[in-house]
Amino acid sequence: MKFRILIIFLLSSGLSFAQQEENQTPKVDPKAQVFESKQTVIIEGKTINLNAKAGTMELKDEANKPIALFGFTAYFKENPEKNRPIVFAYNGGPGSSSYWLHMGIMGPKRIIVDDPNYNQAAPFELVNNEFSILDIADVVMMDPVGTGLSVPIGEATGKDFWGVDQDIRSVSLFIMQFLKEHGRLNSPKFILGESYGTFRNAGVMSYLLGHGHALNGVIMVSAVFDLRTLFFTPNEDMSYVVYLPTMAATSWYHDRIAEKGNDLATFVEEVRRFTEKEYAPALFQGNKISDSDKAMIAGKLQKYTGIDSKIWLRADLRINAGEFFQELLREDGMTVGRLDSRYKGINLDPMSMDSFTDPQSDAISSAYTMGFLDYFHGSLNVSKDLNYSTSAYSKPGFKWDWKHEGTASWGADASVTTLPDMEDALSKDPNVKILIMNGYYDLATVFYGVEHSIAHLNLPKSASDRIIMTYYEAGHMMYTHLPSAKLFREDLKKFIQDSLRK
Repeated sequence: MKFRILIIFLLSSGLSFAQQEENQTPKVDPKAQVFESKQTVIIEGKTINLNAKAGTMELKDEANKPIALFGFTAYFKENPEKNRPIVFAYNGGPGSSSYWLHMGIMGPKRIIVDDPNYNQAAPFELVNNEFSILDIADVVMMDPVGTGLSVPIGEATGKDFWGVDQDIRSVSLFIMQFLKEHGRLNSPKFILGESYGTFRNAGVMSYLLGHGHALNGVIMVSAVFDLRTLFFTPNEDMSYVVYLPTMAATSWYHDRIAEKGNDLATFVEEVRRFTEKEYAPALFQGNKISDSDKAMIAGKLQKYTGIDSKIWLRADLRINAGEFFQELLREDGMTVGRLDSRYKGINLDPMSMDSFTDPQSDAISSAYTMGFLDYFHGSLNVSKDLNYSTSAYSKPGFKWDWKHEGTASWGADASVTTLPDMEDALSKDPNVKILIMNGYYDLATVFYGVEHSIAHLNLPKSASDRIIMTYYEAGHMMYTHLPSAKLFREDLKKFIQDSLRK
């Protein structure tokens, strides 16, 4: 009996030792790979020949230890002129890859979409992107860790990248190391972010400056810097105030305004004045507002949104974004888009007070996703053995850490801001300029929220004057609207050229 117990112990111990040995086998990380191709783009009648590189670069930490394979697609002009600018671009999420910007406005090809309508299934058409700025600058499309081909390696894990500060650090490290690797340390440098990418931009511009990398310019597409402007939190009026002008613009577009006039910008300016001088003070009064004043404000809200004053009174003068999506076209059985409120789709539950889907996202996602992947593995020659992640949301353990050094979060997402980072960079670098590009019909990151943030920067006028605001009659991805895409290119080209003038 003792012998049998001894044998069982030895066998189980042997298995345990074998398992320990197996568990101690060093993890074999994938290696960086880059796939090269020749691309061309025709802009303003001129053909630009490009050397394209798509794949991954080994990213190292401050101690020179490998921490990630960082995915990118870079377009370099053949035989470039001296001091050619370079633009690093990315989308937001957080947790989104850069393929939206890549195939919408920044790359040599763009996806054809039936804006602002739903697109049919494949085949999707890729055409020459005459709205790119590749004629005046090289472009590097970046995919943060967890997206694209980007993965942690070595001892690093997803949580080392998935957070406000972790993300700012890793994106900045990539930019610095890419510039060194490709001999571009002395090139004019720009960063371009969309959506959460603008929130990231504010931190990255400060981080880079702190490490000796002064930027020539920063481009913010559909921006947000203070998350309080996006969340309709209890006992907080800010979101209701900053959303109203975009709600009004949406109502103007869908012909819900009785006396709308012919010019959107003029109408929006009128709504701004009402918001600042009447609506915001009324909300600030809370339950102290008189019945007559409340009825007067509700009447004006009906005038500017087309939503009945009785509904505004029932809502205590406060309708949040989700309720607005449902309410504006409820009688037509339709709901409007969040990313672009020009889009409208079927309202699955007309009795609901909140929307179930985003018509703009539904309308264009398949075209962008399939069109990009076909281009990525076809024209850019990226191995089909590699899987491109359009987002990090399905990655195991993906959870964003919203704490940000230098701001008090009190454990709540809605109070995080990177405005102090922007202030820091603008105060320390008197030459850097910022371009903020806003869509009038963007109900994801509203333009009036950006205006509020910029107006409350703790900076002298000489610094805030270096922030340029442009507006487009489209939504979050304003480049899906071809007239706006044309203006986008013109504004971006002018901004880059002006930023380079001494």
